[in-house]
Amino acid sequence: MSGILKKTCYVTFVIVMSFLLQECGGHNTSIQDCGHKIEMRYASNLEMEEYDGYTIAKIRNPWDTTRTLHTYMLLERGASRPKGFSSATVIEVPLDKSVVYSVVHNSLIHELGREDAVSGVCDTEYVSESWLRKRLSSGKTLDCGSSMAPNVERILQISPDAVLLSPFENSNGYGKLGHAGIPIVECADYMETSPLGRAEWMKFYGRLYGRREKADSMFATTEREYLKIRELASSAEVRPKILLDRIYGQSWSVPGGKSTMGIMIEDAGGLNPFGDNNVLGSMQLSPEKVVMESGDADIWLIRFSKFPLTLSSMAADRQLYTKIKAYREGRVYGSDSMKSHIFDEVAFHPQWLLAEMAGIFHPEIEMPELSRNYFNILEN
Repeated sequence: MSGILKKTCYVTFVIVMSFLLQECGGHNTSIQDCGHKIEMRYASNLEMEEYDGYTIAKIRNPWDTTRTLHTYMLLERGASRPKGFSSATVIEVPLDKSVVYSVVHNSLIHELGREDAVSGVCDTEYVSESWLRKRLSSGKTLDCGSSMAPNVERILQISPDAVLLSPFENSNGYGKLGHAGIPIVECADYMETSPLGRAEWMKFYGRLYGRREKADSMFATTEREYLKIRELASSAEVRPKILLDRIYGQSWSVPGGKSTMGIMIEDAGGLNPFGDNNVLGSMQLSPEKVVMESGDADIWLIRFSKFPLTLSSMAADRQLYTKIKAYREGRVYGSDSMKSHIFDEVAFHPQWLLAEMAGIFHPEIEMPELSRNYFNILEN
């Protein structure tokens, strides 16, 4: 072999090796340890890559998308920590003991068949699921106080493998808990900007609790059913105008054009009267402005809790409600969240709510039997 050819082969080999190492993240891993990137089709704030014996999960900062909020190494229990990823928080999986702040995540963990790993919860006044009530009554799961001011001593008593909580912008850390040496899982799924984007995070939670295959299968079903309903609803010739919720305090919270609920209204074949913008979350508007812009709403969906809601009680509370077309025509639907579990279930199964909304909006179109009867028409 000529010297030029040898040199060319050597240079090619170096380039290929460099490329492979870069593809493996450049974290002092060998080529055979190169990870497999897990496809995330909808989630914008989560990336995962699987290696032999561990998974790397990177959570993007939703408030500054140029930065990473947290990097985790989900290390299979008993395995040795590999070289590299020095900045990652190591969590041994599957979790055996965990403190879970949100009822939304507790519901998913139960569905994954790992309720035995829920050792502590917060905000127990909002817990309506019977399985969790039983665990609280028996002492298998401990009440850790409010999610905004948790009982850190109780959490330390549990000595969990991890604490799952929802991060907030400019939270200034987690105080005493943040210095306790317990891995904190920042559940930023609620900051996703699409229903399927948030639901896709179940892949991450499945790996935390040793239910990878089940979580991946559940999401595949969620995706397939959601897209099918959206396709059916898109064939509707008329799109009714949809009003959501009601007045709280001095304002009315309505869904922005790019909010999860705003997207679901559109995907169900409805028209969001406040959707002509790029707002990712809710907008706080004056009641008068809401009625002015959506007084002709065809259908009104209201989520409530604790106190029964009727058309009469609404009118007694605010005469302004009676000016809305859907109220006058008796097309107001209510969902008692403490009984319907709408907030517990829909985050990771948006197809269930989408099917019901599409059925209400378009009774002329035959929809899949997926509705959980979250909403019922309000009586006088």
